[in-house]
Order: sequence, then structure tokens, then C-alpha cells
Amino acid sequence: MESSLIAELPPPLPAEQIIALNQPRADLATHRTYTWNGRDLDVPPGVFMPGATSRMIHQRILDGDIDVRGRRYAAMGSGLGVEAAVAALRGARSVHALDIHPASVAATEQTYRAIVPEPRTAEFTALVSDLFEAVPDGWQADVVTFNPPAVSQTVSDDPDVVRNVCVGASATDAFFAQIAGRDLLAPGGEVHLIASNTADLRAVVAGAEAAGFTAAVDHVHDWHDGVLTYLFRLTREGAA
Repeated sequence: MESSLIAELPPPLPAEQIIALNQPRADLATHRTYTWNGRDLDVPPGVFMPGATSRMIHQRILDGDIDVRGRRYAAMGSGLGVEAAVAALRGARSVHALDIHPASVAATEQTYRAIVPEPRTAEFTALVSDLFEAVPDGWQADVVTFNPPAVSQTVSDDPDVVRNVCVGASATDAFFAQIAGRDLLAPGGEVHLIASNTADLRAVVAGAEAAGFTAAVDHVHDWHDGVLTYLFRLTREGAA
């Protein structure tokens, strides 16, 4: 039986609209520049520029809406690594930046050094990892953020685009299953996951619930083009 939250979520947009909205930029294979808080950051070939949804995560960490102070934070799919650096600025006890793409992990390390001033008090680890596979047994996080590649239609045959955009709900299913199966979320911990109705939101939340998570909607953003972006806060039994 589906939860009341799942019943309230919108279905995916029509396939042709999803594909049109998620066309990849032509400059992915080039060096680009991303500006964050007045600082220019190098974006190497194959590394994705943070989009509007990523900026929503960055800003909420910076504002303290996603509270990382004194906590163990993990950025899943770190990409350019801005959220990892911001978490350190906001007083995270430790920061793990995880991405399956080696160039993105290298970019995350460069961004971290560029944004976080010395002395860097947070313990920082950047790992090439398929979800949580590279973290050791016994490791736990208090806060995890994820902007998953959950778009429900294939928008490109470029593997870089697929891994970053349109794996679908199987990506989030595996994410939640690994957290639950390896007990990677500390007591009182929380996952903040962002996805829109270009994904199958009902399948995403159903996968989380099947893994023992309770989902709540923290924020909904209407882009006024048919796209609704949801920021979910997910906890497991015993979480605050």
C-alpha cells in the first residue's frame, strides 16, 4: 500500500517534454568556468556545471537550512564539489565527497582547496565511488545530500550525460538500499534528496520507503514551465 505522500506526488511529465527540457549542453567536453560567490572555479571536461537544483542544495547548506555544523557530512555525486566545500565552511566535522567520475573527484578536491581557507578544520575525503561502495565498513554519516540522475527518459547516448542525468529511479533505489544494508546513516541522521517531475517521484519515494526510510517534503519549487522540483528530507527509524 502506497503512503499518503506518494499519492500526493505528481506523475512524470510527458516523455517528449522531459527530453526537451534535459538536452545536454554542447560544451561538456570543454573547459568552462563556474562562478560561486564571486569566485571563478575551473570546470574540467566531462564535469557537469552545477545547475539550479545543485544551487538549491549549496544555498541551503550555506544558510543552515541543511545543518551540518559539527556533523559528518557526505556529498553523494559531488560533481564540481561546491556543496562539499560549503559544508566545511559551515562547520562540518568531516566531509566525504563521493562520485563515480574520477575527473569530478579531482575537480572536487580542487574546488575544496579554492573555497575553504586554511586552516581547514574539517576532515576531508574525496573518493571515486559507485555510490557508497568505496567507503569502509563501519563508516556513518549524519547528513547526506544527493541530486540524483533520476530523469526518467534517456536524453542522450553519451555515457557522461547518462551517469549525471538519466539513470532513473534505479539510481535512487540502489542509493537507499546501500544506506540501509550497510547501516551508513547515523542515529538521528538525515538524507536530503532533490528531484523533479522529470523523474518518477513516486518510484523514488517508494524505493526509499521500501528501504525503511520515512520521507517528508521540505520544499517545492515551481519553475513555471511544468517542472516541479521537490527537496525531500528522509530519515530512518530512530532518527530525530
